Amino acid sequence: MLRRQVRLRREFLYRKNLEGKERMLYEKKRKIKQALEEGKPIPTELRNEEKALREEIDLEDDYTAVPKSTIDDEYANATITDPKILITTSRDPSAPLTQFVKELNLVFPSAQRMNRGGQVISEIIETCRSHEFTDVILVHEHRGVPDGLVISHLPFGPTAYFGLLNVVTRHDIKDKAAIGTMSQAYPHLILHNFSSKIGVRTANILKHLFPVPKPDTKRIITFANESDYISFRHHVYEKRGGPKSLELKEIGPRFELRLYQIKLGTVDQDEAQTEWVLRPYMNTSKKRKILGD
Repeated sequence: MLRRQVRLRREFLYRKNLEGKERMLYEKKRKIKQALEEGKPIPTELRNEEKALREEIDLEDDYTAVPKSTIDDEYANATITDPKILITTSRDPSAPLTQFVKELNLVFPSAQRMNRGGQVISEIIETCRSHEFTDVILVHEHRGVPDGLVISHLPFGPTAYFGLLNVVTRHDIKDKAAIGTMSQAYPHLILHNFSSKIGVRTANILKHLFPVPKPDTKRIITFANESDYISFRHHVYEKRGGPKSLELKEIGPRFELRLYQIKLGTVDQDEAQTEWVLRPYMNTSKKRKILGD
Protein backbone atom coordinates (compact mmCIF):
# COMPACT_ATOMS: atom_id res chain seq x y z
CA MET A 1 0.00 0.00 0.00
CA LEU A 2 2.82 2.41 0.89
CA ARG A 3 4.61 1.78 -2.41
CA ARG A 4 1.38 2.37 -4.30
CA GLN A 5 0.81 5.70 -2.52
CA VAL A 6 4.40 6.78 -3.28
CA ARG A 7 3.97 5.85 -6.95
CA LEU A 8 0.63 7.66 -7.24
CA ARG A 9 2.07 10.71 -5.52
CA ARG A 10 5.05 10.73 -7.90
CA GLU A 11 2.73 10.50 -10.91
CA PHE A 12 0.59 13.32 -9.54
CA LEU A 13 3.63 15.59 -9.07
CA TYR A 14 4.89 14.71 -12.56
CA ARG A 15 1.57 15.72 -14.13
CA LYS A 16 1.62 18.92 -12.11
CA ASN A 17 5.10 19.77 -13.42
CA LEU A 18 3.82 19.40 -16.98
CA GLU A 19 1.07 21.95 -16.42
CA GLY A 20 3.26 24.97 -17.11
CA LYS A 21 4.43 23.60 -20.47
CA GLU A 22 0.89 22.64 -21.49
CA ARG A 23 -0.41 26.07 -20.52
CA MET A 24 2.27 27.81 -22.63
CA LEU A 25 1.47 25.58 -25.62
CA TYR A 26 -2.24 26.29 -25.18
CA GLU A 27 -1.61 30.07 -25.17
CA LYS A 28 0.45 29.81 -28.37
CA LYS A 29 -2.31 27.91 -30.16
CA ARG A 30 -4.92 30.31 -28.85
CA LYS A 31 -3.02 33.28 -30.30
CA ILE A 32 -2.71 31.59 -33.69
CA LYS A 33 -6.43 30.70 -33.77
CA GLN A 34 -7.34 34.26 -32.81
CA ALA A 35 -5.11 35.72 -35.52
CA LEU A 36 -6.62 33.44 -38.17
CA GLU A 37 -10.20 34.22 -37.10
CA GLU A 38 -9.58 37.98 -37.15
CA GLY A 39 -7.56 37.92 -40.37
CA LYS A 40 -4.47 39.34 -38.71
CA PRO A 41 -0.81 38.33 -39.25
CA ILE A 42 0.59 35.52 -37.11
CA PRO A 43 2.60 36.99 -34.19
CA THR A 44 6.28 37.23 -35.07
CA GLU A 45 7.47 35.05 -32.17
CA LEU A 46 5.22 32.18 -33.33
CA ARG A 47 6.02 32.10 -37.06
CA ASN A 48 8.71 29.44 -36.71
CA GLU A 49 6.23 27.15 -34.90
CA GLU A 50 3.17 28.04 -36.96
CA LYS A 51 3.11 24.93 -39.15
CA ALA A 52 3.41 22.43 -36.28
CA LEU A 53 0.92 24.31 -34.12
CA ARG A 54 -1.66 24.58 -36.90
CA GLU A 55 -1.42 20.82 -37.46
CA GLU A 56 -2.17 20.25 -33.75
CA ILE A 57 -5.06 22.72 -33.87
CA ASP A 58 -6.64 20.83 -36.80
CA LEU A 59 -6.60 17.59 -34.77
CA GLU A 60 -8.21 19.07 -31.65
CA ASP A 61 -11.84 19.39 -30.62
CA ASP A 62 -13.50 21.48 -27.89
CA TYR A 63 -12.67 18.86 -25.24
CA THR A 64 -9.00 18.19 -26.05
CA ALA A 65 -8.10 21.82 -26.83
CA VAL A 66 -8.29 22.95 -23.18
CA PRO A 67 -5.32 21.76 -21.10
CA LYS A 68 -6.16 19.60 -18.12
CA SER A 69 -5.09 20.57 -14.62
CA THR A 70 -4.11 18.72 -11.47
CA ILE A 71 -7.11 20.48 -9.98
CA ASP A 72 -9.23 18.35 -12.35
CA ASP A 73 -7.41 15.24 -11.08
CA GLU A 74 -8.10 16.12 -7.44
CA TYR A 75 -11.85 15.59 -7.82
CA ALA A 76 -11.82 13.25 -10.83
CA ASN A 77 -13.74 10.55 -8.93
CA ALA A 78 -16.08 12.89 -7.06
CA THR A 79 -19.05 12.15 -9.33
CA ILE A 80 -18.41 8.39 -9.29
CA THR A 81 -18.42 7.67 -5.55
CA ASP A 82 -20.01 9.44 -2.60
CA PRO A 83 -17.66 11.32 -0.27
CA LYS A 84 -16.39 9.48 2.80
CA ILE A 85 -15.36 11.91 5.52
CA LEU A 86 -13.50 11.58 8.80
CA ILE A 87 -14.03 14.32 11.39
CA THR A 88 -11.68 14.77 14.33
CA THR A 89 -10.34 17.48 16.64
CA SER A 90 -7.19 18.85 18.15
CA ARG A 91 -5.87 16.91 21.14
CA ASP A 92 -7.73 16.97 24.48
CA PRO A 93 -10.90 18.64 23.14
CA SER A 94 -13.10 20.58 25.54
CA ALA A 95 -16.76 19.71 26.12
CA PRO A 96 -18.04 22.54 23.82
CA LEU A 97 -15.73 21.41 21.00
CA THR A 98 -16.79 17.78 21.44
CA GLN A 99 -20.46 18.81 21.27
CA PHE A 100 -19.89 20.91 18.16
CA VAL A 101 -18.06 18.07 16.39
CA LYS A 102 -20.91 15.68 17.21
CA GLU A 103 -23.32 18.06 15.51
CA LEU A 104 -20.94 18.63 12.59
CA ASN A 105 -20.77 14.88 12.12
CA LEU A 106 -24.54 14.85 11.49
CA VAL A 107 -24.25 17.62 8.89
CA PHE A 108 -22.20 15.53 6.46
CA PRO A 109 -23.90 12.32 5.23
CA SER A 110 -21.84 9.17 5.88
CA ALA A 111 -19.26 11.08 7.95
CA GLN A 112 -17.44 9.33 10.78
CA ARG A 113 -16.19 10.97 13.97
CA MET A 114 -12.95 9.85 15.61
CA ASN A 115 -11.51 10.69 19.01
CA ARG A 116 -8.05 12.06 18.30
CA GLY A 117 -6.30 10.60 21.34
CA GLY A 118 -2.53 10.57 20.92
CA GLN A 119 -2.47 10.08 17.15
CA VAL A 120 -0.43 12.44 15.01
CA ILE A 121 -1.81 13.92 11.80
CA SER A 122 0.39 11.84 9.50
CA GLU A 123 -0.94 8.61 11.06
CA ILE A 124 -4.55 9.76 10.65
CA ILE A 125 -4.03 10.73 7.01
CA GLU A 126 -2.29 7.46 6.15
CA THR A 127 -5.05 5.43 7.82
CA CYS A 128 -7.71 7.39 5.94
CA ARG A 129 -5.93 6.85 2.63
CA SER A 130 -5.73 3.10 3.20
CA HIS A 131 -9.46 3.00 4.01
CA GLU A 132 -10.36 5.14 0.97
CA PHE A 133 -11.65 8.22 2.80
CA THR A 134 -12.09 11.20 0.51
CA ASP A 135 -11.71 14.00 3.07
CA VAL A 136 -10.48 14.68 6.59
CA ILE A 137 -11.93 17.58 8.62
CA LEU A 138 -9.98 18.85 11.62
CA VAL A 139 -11.66 21.21 14.08
CA HIS A 140 -9.54 23.37 16.40
CA GLU A 141 -10.39 25.50 19.43
CA HIS A 142 -9.02 28.27 21.62
CA ARG A 143 -9.96 28.23 25.32
CA GLY A 144 -12.99 26.06 24.71
CA VAL A 145 -14.26 28.04 21.69
CA PRO A 146 -14.12 26.38 18.24
CA ASP A 147 -11.97 28.70 16.11
CA GLY A 148 -10.53 26.72 13.18
CA LEU A 149 -11.60 24.26 10.51
CA VAL A 150 -9.26 22.40 8.15
CA ILE A 151 -10.59 20.47 5.15
CA SER A 152 -8.04 18.13 3.57
CA HIS A 153 -8.99 16.23 0.43
CA LEU A 154 -7.47 12.80 -0.12
CA PRO A 155 -5.34 11.31 -1.46
CA PHE A 156 -3.30 14.31 -2.67
CA GLY A 157 -5.08 17.51 -1.61
CA PRO A 158 -6.00 20.32 -1.71
CA THR A 159 -6.21 21.47 1.91
CA ALA A 160 -8.25 24.54 2.86
CA TYR A 161 -7.71 26.35 6.17
CA PHE A 162 -10.61 28.34 7.61
CA GLY A 163 -11.10 30.48 10.66
CA LEU A 164 -14.27 29.51 12.52
CA LEU A 165 -16.44 32.21 14.07
CA ASN A 166 -19.81 32.73 15.80
CA VAL A 167 -20.52 29.05 16.39
CA VAL A 168 -24.09 28.38 17.55
CA THR A 169 -24.98 24.77 18.35
CA ARG A 170 -28.36 23.24 17.59
CA HIS A 171 -29.63 23.48 21.17
CA ASP A 172 -28.76 27.18 21.32
CA ILE A 173 -30.95 28.00 18.31
CA LYS A 174 -34.25 29.47 19.45
CA ASP A 175 -36.31 27.53 16.92
CA LYS A 176 -37.36 24.36 18.77
CA ALA A 177 -37.35 22.50 15.45
CA ALA A 178 -33.60 22.17 16.00
CA ILE A 179 -34.25 19.75 18.87
CA GLY A 180 -34.75 16.14 17.86
CA THR A 181 -33.39 13.71 15.33
CA MET A 182 -31.56 15.28 12.43
CA SER A 183 -32.41 14.02 8.94
CA GLN A 184 -29.59 12.16 7.22
CA ALA A 185 -31.03 12.71 3.73
CA TYR A 186 -28.54 14.05 1.20
CA PRO A 187 -29.06 17.84 1.26
CA HIS A 188 -29.51 20.33 -1.53
CA LEU A 189 -26.66 22.87 -1.58
CA ILE A 190 -26.88 26.63 -2.03
CA LEU A 191 -23.51 28.26 -2.82
CA HIS A 192 -23.95 32.03 -3.00
CA ASN A 193 -21.50 34.67 -4.25
CA PHE A 194 -18.39 32.62 -5.05
CA SER A 195 -17.64 34.39 -8.33
CA SER A 196 -13.87 35.00 -8.24
CA LYS A 197 -11.23 32.42 -9.14
CA ILE A 198 -10.50 31.72 -5.46
CA GLY A 199 -14.23 31.79 -4.75
CA VAL A 200 -14.91 29.09 -7.36
CA ARG A 201 -12.03 27.05 -5.94
CA THR A 202 -13.43 27.37 -2.40
CA ALA A 203 -16.94 26.47 -3.52
CA ASN A 204 -15.52 23.41 -5.29
CA ILE A 205 -13.83 22.23 -2.07
CA LEU A 206 -17.01 22.72 -0.05
CA LYS A 207 -19.51 21.18 -2.47
CA HIS A 208 -17.55 17.94 -2.84
CA LEU A 209 -18.09 17.22 0.85
CA PHE A 210 -21.68 16.33 -0.02
CA PRO A 211 -23.14 13.60 -2.26
CA VAL A 212 -25.67 14.31 -4.99
CA PRO A 213 -29.15 14.66 -3.41
CA LYS A 214 -32.45 13.22 -4.54
CA PRO A 215 -34.87 15.75 -6.11
CA ASP A 216 -37.43 15.42 -3.30
CA THR A 217 -34.95 16.04 -0.45
CA LYS A 218 -36.31 18.58 2.06
CA ARG A 219 -32.96 19.36 3.61
CA ILE A 220 -30.99 22.47 2.54
CA ILE A 221 -27.45 23.54 3.38
CA THR A 222 -26.29 27.04 2.50
CA PHE A 223 -22.81 28.52 2.14
CA ALA A 224 -23.32 32.24 1.57
CA ASN A 225 -20.35 34.54 1.06
CA GLU A 226 -20.62 38.13 2.27
CA SER A 227 -17.44 40.26 2.37
CA ASP A 228 -15.33 37.07 2.42
CA TYR A 229 -17.12 35.64 5.45
CA ILE A 230 -18.92 32.42 4.56
CA SER A 231 -22.14 31.90 6.52
CA PHE A 232 -23.17 28.28 7.05
CA ARG A 233 -26.88 27.63 7.58
CA HIS A 234 -28.80 24.35 7.80
CA HIS A 235 -32.57 24.18 7.16
CA VAL A 236 -35.41 21.82 6.39
CA TYR A 237 -38.64 22.82 4.70
CA GLU A 238 -42.20 21.54 4.83
CA LYS A 239 -45.15 22.16 2.57
CA ARG A 240 -48.06 23.80 4.40
CA GLY A 241 -51.51 24.43 2.96
CA GLY A 242 -50.69 23.89 -0.68
CA PRO A 243 -47.78 23.46 -3.12
CA LYS A 244 -46.83 27.18 -3.02
CA SER A 245 -46.79 27.46 0.76
CA LEU A 246 -43.53 26.40 2.40
CA GLU A 247 -42.31 26.60 5.97
CA LEU A 248 -38.55 26.87 6.46
CA LYS A 249 -37.01 25.76 9.77
CA GLU A 250 -33.41 26.18 10.84
CA ILE A 251 -32.05 23.04 12.48
CA GLY A 252 -28.43 24.11 12.98
CA PRO A 253 -25.64 24.26 13.77
CA ARG A 254 -24.75 27.76 12.59
CA PHE A 255 -21.33 29.35 12.04
CA GLU A 256 -19.14 31.54 9.83
CA LEU A 257 -15.97 30.57 7.95
CA ARG A 258 -13.08 32.81 6.94
CA LEU A 259 -10.69 31.33 4.36
CA TYR A 260 -7.03 32.13 5.00
CA GLN A 261 -5.04 29.50 3.08
CA ILE A 262 -5.23 26.80 0.39
CA LYS A 263 -2.39 24.31 -0.08
CA LEU A 264 -1.78 21.88 -2.94
CA GLY A 265 -1.30 18.88 -0.70
CA THR A 266 -2.69 17.15 2.36
CA VAL A 267 -2.62 18.58 5.85
CA ASP A 268 0.31 16.40 6.93
CA GLN A 269 2.61 17.71 4.16
CA ASP A 270 4.52 20.71 5.48
CA GLU A 271 6.37 21.03 2.17
CA ALA A 272 3.14 21.29 0.12
CA GLN A 273 2.99 24.24 -2.25
CA THR A 274 0.78 27.13 -1.16
CA GLU A 275 -1.85 27.88 -3.79
CA TRP A 276 -3.25 30.95 -2.06
CA VAL A 277 -2.82 32.66 1.31
CA LEU A 278 -4.48 35.66 2.91
CA ARG A 279 -2.02 38.54 3.27
CA PRO A 280 -2.41 41.57 5.57
CA TYR A 281 -2.43 44.01 2.64
CA MET A 282 -5.48 42.24 1.19
CA ASN A 283 -7.65 43.85 3.86
CA THR A 284 -7.58 47.22 2.08
CA SER A 285 -10.93 48.41 0.74
CA LYS A 286 -10.06 47.81 -2.93
CA LYS A 287 -8.78 44.27 -2.44
CA ARG A 288 -11.07 43.05 0.30
CA LYS A 289 -13.49 41.09 -1.88
CA ILE A 290 -11.53 37.88 -2.45
CA LEU A 291 -14.21 35.20 -2.90
CA GLY A 292 -16.88 37.15 -4.77
CA ASP A 293 -18.59 40.47 -5.37
